[in-house]
Amino acid sequence: MISLNSIIFNGMDATRIDIQVQLATGLANPDFFIIGLADRAVKESAERVRNAMNALNVPWPPRRVTVNLSPADVEKSGSHFDLSILCGILCALDILPRDALSKYIIMGEIGLDGSILKTDGVLPASVWAKRNNMGIICPAAQGPEAKLSGLTDILAPRHVLDLINHFTGVHPLEFPTENYSNTADATPVGDMSDVYGQAAAKRALEIAAAGGHAMLMVGPPGSGKTMLASRLPGILPDMTTDEVLETSVIYSIAGKLPNSGLVTHRPFRAVHHTASPVSLAGGGSDAKPGEISLAHNGVLFLDELPEFNRSTLEILRQPMESGKIMISRARHNATYPANFQLIAAMNPCPCGHLGNAALSCTRAPRCAEAYQNKISGPLLDRIDLHVDVDAVNPWDMKPDANTVLETSAEIRARVVAARKRQLSRQGCVNAQLDGAQLDAAVKLTSDMTEFLNSAAQRVGLSARGYNRVKRIARTIADLAGRDEIIMDDLIEALSYRPTNRGKYGVKL
Repeated sequence: MISLNSIIFNGMDATRIDIQVQLATGLANPDFFIIGLADRAVKESAERVRNAMNALNVPWPPRRVTVNLSPADVEKSGSHFDLSILCGILCALDILPRDALSKYIIMGEIGLDGSILKTDGVLPASVWAKRNNMGIICPAAQGPEAKLSGLTDILAPRHVLDLINHFTGVHPLEFPTENYSNTADATPVGDMSDVYGQAAAKRALEIAAAGGHAMLMVGPPGSGKTMLASRLPGILPDMTTDEVLETSVIYSIAGKLPNSGLVTHRPFRAVHHTASPVSLAGGGSDAKPGEISLAHNGVLFLDELPEFNRSTLEILRQPMESGKIMISRARHNATYPANFQLIAAMNPCPCGHLGNAALSCTRAPRCAEAYQNKISGPLLDRIDLHVDVDAVNPWDMKPDANTVLETSAEIRARVVAARKRQLSRQGCVNAQLDGAQLDAAVKLTSDMTEFLNSAAQRVGLSARGYNRVKRIARTIADLAGRDEIIMDDLIEALSYRPTNRGKYGVKL
């Protein structure tokens, strides 16, 4: 019996799969059995492997071939087991050396002509192999992807014959020399100087960027909500090395790793309101990551928030608190990181012109209340910043020649400085502060505590909302370069909480 290694990812956790190949002794019908819990793609490996061996002019053994995928109770899905199964059979036929291949994680889809095709999950498999002192055999097209983990023992053949020639010494494979450019994974972002007026919304967006806070913008159509949100990536700090690798691993598992290689820019996932719960949370037959995880270390933008299905929106509640999303399916349980920054936008009512006597419909304000009630109170309570975005004054559309609008670079400089203060002080952004960390970072005087307590009691702030006010105040102070929070910071922070129905009626 020949035993080789492959790998399967259940969420961000890897399960090592032992590919056991046995050729029955004596002559028998040349049947091919793949046993163990597996999907259709794995079962179909038998025919792909048969045809690949024919293309190699390797006669199929006139014996029964049994391939066991162990552990048998873990469902295997995908076509990346093809290469390891074929290698196991070639080892059993003494064409490939068993001892040498047992030191590698082997993954790749096999074409009918013996070519080795691309498959999902090479980057996380390479990370796993490095941590476990193993090498990896993967498709040639994904050799550069495997290099991104820092692994040095990589074989990236284009064809099964290349692998045979390597281990028989005919033509050794070279270490992959191609490199990713790491420059093409970001969509061009507009500049904040293009946004006229909306000083209050810009200020709130800067606070959101500095502290990693969730934000909801409410205003009529054409007021610039989407325009503001789309410019958020331009004022966010660069990703750290750990964030780049972690985010890239998620994209590799999802089969969405960009041609540029690593995901080096913070993701900005703009989800359409027709999105299903599975597309947002992740799942399906193979429990792939959804938009929540694809926005990890970046931004999840939901425009037209009330138009989303309510059950879809409720999915956000748990990952917004925990920073991860747990997917439970009949045959899969997966946990993916989901440390995203939610930015949402909505009209105040279906027609969008609540408060404008010239344009609003005859059903206002009753239609507005029903429209806004599509969003649950618990979800709204988890959003730090609630901002009214008024229609732009026509006179602001062409500012005076002496008016200088701040660029994204100028705002980003303040955001980066504020983030550095947070990371050096507590090791995380202010939006993630909780418990003892929050108490240590936010020290209020007795007057400020009395003011905050009175305001919280008067407007009915929840305990969660109370702490979010403190986090926002901490971010405002960091933007100003202050170690201590002052009363003005607390007052401004309170102004961003939905303490009343406000101009557009949004409430908890």
